[in-house]
Amino acid sequence: MGEFGLFGVHAGGQQDGAYRQMSVYAEVLKKIQTDYVTEPNINDVTTGALHGLLESLDADSSYLDPAEYKIYRERPAGGVAQVGLTVSKRFGYAVVVSVLPGSAADKQHISDGDIIESIGGKSTREVSLAVIRLMLEGKPGTPVTLSLVRPMKAEPDKLTLTRSVAVVPALAEQQYEGATILYLKPGALTASRVDEIAAKLNAEGRGHKLLLDLRDSSSGDVQQGLRLANFFIRQGTLATLEGQKFPRQTFSADPSKFLTSAPLAVLVNRGTAGPAELTAAAIEDAKRGDVVGERTFGEGSVQKTIELPGGAALLLTVAKYQTPGGKKIQDEAVTPTVVVGKALDEEEEEQQPPAKNDQTLTKALELLKAKNS
Repeated sequence: MGEFGLFGVHAGGQQDGAYRQMSVYAEVLKKIQTDYVTEPNINDVTTGALHGLLESLDADSSYLDPAEYKIYRERPAGGVAQVGLTVSKRFGYAVVVSVLPGSAADKQHISDGDIIESIGGKSTREVSLAVIRLMLEGKPGTPVTLSLVRPMKAEPDKLTLTRSVAVVPALAEQQYEGATILYLKPGALTASRVDEIAAKLNAEGRGHKLLLDLRDSSSGDVQQGLRLANFFIRQGTLATLEGQKFPRQTFSADPSKFLTSAPLAVLVNRGTAGPAELTAAAIEDAKRGDVVGERTFGEGSVQKTIELPGGAALLLTVAKYQTPGGKKIQDEAVTPTVVVGKALDEEEEEQQPPAKNDQTLTKALELLKAKNS
């Protein structure tokens, strides 16, 4: 986006185009003040306009008014209790990206893709993503009420969840096909979890085909997502990061961190986001293994906090991660090499064992069985 691109000016366009747009805004504001049915609260109108301006850029860019920014600055550095939801914004509302297994949200059967219409009675259309995430956090044992819009339901569900300290499930592992295929599901891509995967690959990875399940993995650290990809990719670009005024960074595989050339398949779904998307994209672009499942969520950017006069602030996206092939993950997500959608509805899933329902897993196992070790 070129200078003044926020105001609809072409990259490299002249400055007076931006000023024309500002004069339009001033005229609209004047008409609201003089002609609206009742006398409006101009502070509220302006705050709403600023929220809309930032959200028109992307889900992660936010305007925080002084009160919101004060809460944002004072949030505990070590984390607080939560309900087990990773959220973003789509179509103006908060949407569930993934659900932490065993959490309060999981126990209420909240699923990725559910839309959070309101939190504590406040519409999520009216607040920025940063504030939505703050609203879901709080002291352990405190309640939070959500209104959820779910597929195939005419009316929103009203749910009350109790916040608790999040506990990420342990690394899941299993062996298939006579112990020839090693299945690993990390959940979150934290440093300690990726260390565990490295230990497993060193101890058991050789001689096994590998199945890496990144479904509903949306938390962790970007550097750990790239590190995980490096375990399977000996050389080449893993990802890039750049923005209009952000120095381009290229993340390359380190041959010394490469661990295995065993046949590999990666499972993804619409709850795969952030660090896990970088892992899947690097493996797919390097043609290192099959990526199987649903299109991922699309989350991969860097924000800068810009303080404003009067105590407000902007959280502005300044760079986006790109796949080795040049696709922006935030904009295009990751499309699997082998697409497998959900085949059964919730009622059928409750009546049958999960292993029989998991067509994505079944397809990945079929692909791996056909590969030579």
